[in-house]
Amino acid sequence: MAGGGSAAGKGNAPSVRIVVAGDAKTGKSSLILTAATDSYPPNVPPVLPPTRLPDDIYPDRVPVTIIDTSSSPENRGKLVEELKRADAVVLTYACDKPATLDRLSTFWLPELRRLEVRVPVIVVGCMLDKRDEQIPVSLEQVMSPIMQQFREIETCIECSAYRHIQIPEVFYYAQKAVLHPTAPLFDQEAQTLKPRCVRALKRIFILCDLDRDGALSDAELNDFQVKCFNAPLQPSEIVGVKRVVQDKLPDGVNERGLTLTGFLFLHALFIEKGRLETTWTVLRKFGYNNEIRLSEDQLPTPIKKQPDQSVELTNEVLDFLRRIFHTFDIDSDEALRSNELDDLFSTAPENPWSEAPYKDAAEKDALGGLSLDGFLSEWALMTLLDPIYSVENLIYIGYAGEPSSAIRVTRRRRLDRKKQQSDRNVYQCFVFGPKEAGKSAILNSFIGRPFPEEYESTTADQYGVNIVDLGGTKKTLVLREIPEDGVKKLLSSKDALADCDIAIFVHDSSRETSWKRAADLLVDVASHGEATGHEVPCLIVAAKDDLDPYLTEIQDSTRVSQDLGIEAPIPISTKLGDFSNLFRRIVNAAEHPHLSIPETEAGRSRKQYHRLINRSLMFVSVGAAVAVVGLAAYRVYAARKNASS
Repeated sequence: MAGGGSAAGKGNAPSVRIVVAGDAKTGKSSLILTAATDSYPPNVPPVLPPTRLPDDIYPDRVPVTIIDTSSSPENRGKLVEELKRADAVVLTYACDKPATLDRLSTFWLPELRRLEVRVPVIVVGCMLDKRDEQIPVSLEQVMSPIMQQFREIETCIECSAYRHIQIPEVFYYAQKAVLHPTAPLFDQEAQTLKPRCVRALKRIFILCDLDRDGALSDAELNDFQVKCFNAPLQPSEIVGVKRVVQDKLPDGVNERGLTLTGFLFLHALFIEKGRLETTWTVLRKFGYNNEIRLSEDQLPTPIKKQPDQSVELTNEVLDFLRRIFHTFDIDSDEALRSNELDDLFSTAPENPWSEAPYKDAAEKDALGGLSLDGFLSEWALMTLLDPIYSVENLIYIGYAGEPSSAIRVTRRRRLDRKKQQSDRNVYQCFVFGPKEAGKSAILNSFIGRPFPEEYESTTADQYGVNIVDLGGTKKTLVLREIPEDGVKKLLSSKDALADCDIAIFVHDSSRETSWKRAADLLVDVASHGEATGHEVPCLIVAAKDDLDPYLTEIQDSTRVSQDLGIEAPIPISTKLGDFSNLFRRIVNAAEHPHLSIPETEAGRSRKQYHRLINRSLMFVSVGAAVAVVGLAAYRVYAARKNASS
């Protein structure tokens, strides 16, 4: 792996925009003019217009535009505007004026942070020729404390426009910091590759290890070199690369070739020697962007769908995931332990399920292992909530199919209701109810979490996902708990219920206030569905059936369910584990959405009104038709009369 070549540019950017800033009289304009004209200018204007360097001045051949700035208070607005548009910032100080160097850490660098200008910074000491040569100065010694404090500083350099010392290098380093940034790849403090960089390089290593023997043979190493740098390695170069690794790291090479450890060591070596372009070329050749994630052109195009359509994984992908599950289930215990799951996602930027809403959303066994059903459920949830992110992670773990063929868009829910059945594999159920009704307990039971002894209020949407066996067919059910305080905000959106297949309304059957609030929520949701055309089937769940019901609970809830035209309330007790087949009943209702859609008084009035209007229009149209026929008959009669006379 000899390196050579470089990235073709910063993403799709047509050029690199470098803004030069610093105190007045620190040599900004002279630095820019000398770089652009290769000669020292005798007369320099106060602020230069944007200056373009020749495209072929640096090996990357990416156009560089340099922006000069004024540090005067009246030009402050312009300076801020330019800094916010910068790809890199060159901060200047005068080598013969120590106060201008101090200003970098007391004003300029803190100011960049305050303005949230998060780009590489090159610190440049100008007018090196004016410094008193009798006083020796170590640039490393002077800059080390500043660089420790401000990690955004990519490099420091001293130059002289007058004597043509290191002028091209200033903008070469600035351009290089944009095209081949250090920060995403390397931890300067620890002097190690950053975790995300290691994970990307591990994936690349696995993709290149065609015979899956855990090492890159000479032939595989050569193929890798040709793919990344368009040039083969000579046999003597391969021997040389492996010798460099083996001298420093004995386990970096074995009898089969270069190991992953050796591969990572080589990249750390390139970066330490300032050859970041080599590692960036490799990453970009395999589709990575500056955040070390797959770039957009490696992923499916934005999905075109209506709000009441959802996205599911295809059967081909589900088969792939089953194979992956068994591959990483090293101890063959039919569960992925945390270390096995970490290993599975070790080629992704991070474990996508380590944070909400995916963390703890699926069923785990007593030892915290994720079963196959739990594993597939997590993927179903991720695909439902963020399909592109789901496909991205599929690619990281080895899915090699066409990205867009990994997912399918389901039929519209509106059409499902018309056809009176749904063919989805994944159903989303919104769980409504007042505080302390038992919503979280239902989610916990669904994914096998033990019944909690103490009540904890839910403040944000929570998810529980599992596979429901209907006796022959299996469907994935996603329960989304909506906190009582979040209902108003949810229903403020026209499409709030568009991605809901079914809603359940949970109340504590021992408390009348709980029932009344649940009934109000049911009417609110049903009314919203009627008004927006996103009607959803609804079920009432009478929780805490182990407690004595309040006096008129059964009559009240039965009357409301009859008035709305939906199924009678389902009594459950999560404490006793008695669920009355709740989860199957939820899926059955979602599969036949027309059967459980509530009709409110307002909805009935609206329908009656529309029927009256339609009937009136029908009478009008019949009357109009009679008039037209009468007119036509009169014309025929008149024509005949005229003819006979």
